Amino acid sequence: MNQRVFRLTLAALLVVLCSSVGAQQAGKIPRIGYISGTYNPSNPGPYVEALRRGMRELGYTEGKNFIVEYRGAEGRLETIPGIIDELIRLKVDLLVLPLVRAIETAKKATKTIPIVIITQVDPVATGFVASMARPGANITGIATLQRDLSGKRLELLSEVVPRLTRVGILRTSDEAISILGCKEYEAAATALKIQVRSLEVRERNLDLEAPFKEALKARADALITITSNPLFSNSKQVVQLAIKNGLPSMYEGSSWVNAGGLISYSAHDLEVLHRAATYVDKILKGARPADLPIEQPTKFELVINLKTAKQIGLTIPQKVLVRADKVIK
Repeated sequence: MNQRVFRLTLAALLVVLCSSVGAQQAGKIPRIGYISGTYNPSNPGPYVEALRRGMRELGYTEGKNFIVEYRGAEGRLETIPGIIDELIRLKVDLLVLPLVRAIETAKKATKTIPIVIITQVDPVATGFVASMARPGANITGIATLQRDLSGKRLELLSEVVPRLTRVGILRTSDEAISILGCKEYEAAATALKIQVRSLEVRERNLDLEAPFKEALKARADALITITSNPLFSNSKQVVQLAIKNGLPSMYEGSSWVNAGGLISYSAHDLEVLHRAATYVDKILKGARPADLPIEQPTKFELVINLKTAKQIGLTIPQKVLVRADKVIK
């Protein structure tokens, strides 16, 4: 083989090798780690599907140019650190975290993997990000303003329940987010001249009958449930106990009303997860989380279950019904 032929052959081989390596790199499918605090490993639930739908609408095809590494904690928050470690070992390209406990854990565990958060607490006050406009580090996402709506929920309850004077606040006693939520309701109740009573259950010993007995003993006119993973995992039992005890019930998300709760007022649960896909898209295309401002919802939904209202003998005023975004009959 002469020198010219050798050089041409070598050049051709290099082109093939480079093309092969390029194809392998191009064929790498980005993996998105997602943790549900309530659903089990075989049941991702509607929130993950909302994220997937958002990805599809942005032109992605699951299995072709993105994969969701889904993990379900089944309401057992003590498993979260282990799940975060597992996803980091898998070298996921990005984490989508709708849980405060998971955000806290991931922030400590990685400074390099981008994290998209969906949080009901103030991400600046909790130290998750430096500011809403310039989050800094590897975290960005959506703040749902859950806690900011406490006063509005009490106002709605006072419109729905005649002569409302006493409200029970059902919460888990050993979660910081529930303690903060209860303080928000207490502050709002003072301005509305409503008495509130904290009805506590423990995460590790979830006795739901006891707080309802306590609510009746305290002559509560209505109930508000602060969303937490242990309570959300038992949402059907919570709403059934509220119906059984004839307590009008306000919740912090439409999923509760779909399960039989009376009324909810919150950011649109599924739309927030759907919106999170835009952050995933931008980061996969090279954007830095530090440069992506934290978003806040501009629309909130009022959902009412008329079937439940009938079961507890409550008539929802027409002035409230006409403002509802969704009415379940």
